[in-house]
Amino acid sequence: MKEKREVSVAIQGGFGAFHEIAAKEFFKNQDVEIIPCDTFADLFEVLQEHRADCGIVAVENSVAGSLLSNHSLINDSNLPVVGEHYLRIVQNLLALPGERIEDIKEIHSHPVAIMQCNTFLNELRKKGVKVVDSLDTALSAKRIRDEHLRGTGALAGDLAAEMYGLDILRAGVESNKRNFTRFIIIAASEKVKDILNLTGETVNKSSLCFSLPHLQGKLSHVLSVLSIYGMNLTKIQSLPIVGREWEYLFYTDLVFDNYSIYLKAIEAIKPITENLRVLGEYRQGQRPD
Repeated sequence: MKEKREVSVAIQGGFGAFHEIAAKEFFKNQDVEIIPCDTFADLFEVLQEHRADCGIVAVENSVAGSLLSNHSLINDSNLPVVGEHYLRIVQNLLALPGERIEDIKEIHSHPVAIMQCNTFLNELRKKGVKVVDSLDTALSAKRIRDEHLRGTGALAGDLAAEMYGLDILRAGVESNKRNFTRFIIIAASEKVKDILNLTGETVNKSSLCFSLPHLQGKLSHVLSVLSIYGMNLTKIQSLPIVGREWEYLFYTDLVFDNYSIYLKAIEAIKPITENLRVLGEYRQGQRPD
């Protein structure tokens, strides 16, 4: 049995956030130190300054879609993607002990969490409850505890309720019960790659970024070549290139069975792409049922 090792993980949000839950699940066999950051930009600053071994970053949600700005932050950082983790997101309405739903006049949470709970929140809005955007789910819960805010609720997870001593007034208020978020792990230290034992024999997924000549049919050409080599394209996301109107960066995820064939596929698309970068090679995360 391998000895536990310490790994520091930067997260967006406060202690008790879903990012912390995902980090501890992903590194379940290690001693994890959580480093909270207010924003994703702050998280990448922490990584660039080597104040954490790695960071965990939400990149897409099954309800809210892709977090487009995070794809740009990952690409701009030049730090490698070394893993991914899927987390079932259960949102709860939290408040101070003794509060009832009837007492709640305001609800605070991250905009994505609010979007995920709109069916529940719309019923409360009809009763005059104000819904307020905040930086983070867990930080909303912490503020209620720290400032002893009566009549105020937060949308957050079980861990935040436990950590800040709040009651769960209503559990599972997300509109879609198949609410999952995909997180990716960004390494700032070689130690993380060593912990994860990433080699050509152990990886089976890759994240790429590339642009294309502004000519008809070029994307189709790239996809055809990847298909010929048996690459399973699990995601493709386009983002505009600033200053180059109607031109795009394409972020793609590939799953493969044979590392050497995957390398040949990358070589095959180099001549027909521009600015091709492998953002990372890692093991595919297990999708929850």
